[in-house]
Amino acid sequence: MRLVLASNNAKKLIELQTLFSALPLELVTQGSLGISEAEEPHVTFVENALAKARHAARHAMGAAIADDSGLCVDALGGAPGVLSARYATLFGGPRDDEANNDQLLRNLQGIADRRARFVSALVAVRSAEDPEPLIAFGRWEGTVLEARKGEGGFGYDPLMFIPALQQTVAELPAALKNEHSHRAIAARQMLGLMREVWRLHA
Repeated sequence: MRLVLASNNAKKLIELQTLFSALPLELVTQGSLGISEAEEPHVTFVENALAKARHAARHAMGAAIADDSGLCVDALGGAPGVLSARYATLFGGPRDDEANNDQLLRNLQGIADRRARFVSALVAVRSAEDPEPLIAFGRWEGTVLEARKGEGGFGYDPLMFIPALQQTVAELPAALKNEHSHRAIAARQMLGLMREVWRLHA
């Protein structure tokens, strides 16, 4: 079964190919089919992922899967949330990881409660009109440090400390991150849903 990934992110493709290797799926990116990226106008991860999955399914005329993910900080009312990738632009800064991290640190200055979580919503549809989308949700709890730590990863990884592992995400080996991450949690849920609902088996 061909499953179109509503993303052109090569790292995300490789990660999901590994996670879904137990199922008879051929994962391809929407870009390889000439499909443009969808608009993401919604305020929740699930709504944006559903919009992206439906867009890809409509143009590919088949099944599609989309991920929408980001960082939610309790003291900021859930921000950066769905705007995680462009957080700094809301304050006049550039769209890049360094600026986003700097902005987050500024907005948390003097705040003691630094609890946060990485969130991933995975949505899969058999077609654009599928009335029963499969929805999986992963949360990875941590706290935001006051300074970056670690050289790996991307995004907010250097600031996100995972108490259960006693390291920031940027300090974790890639294999360990992929085992514990919010996307891995969501992907394992999705794997079960595809077996149960779509009757996919190796």
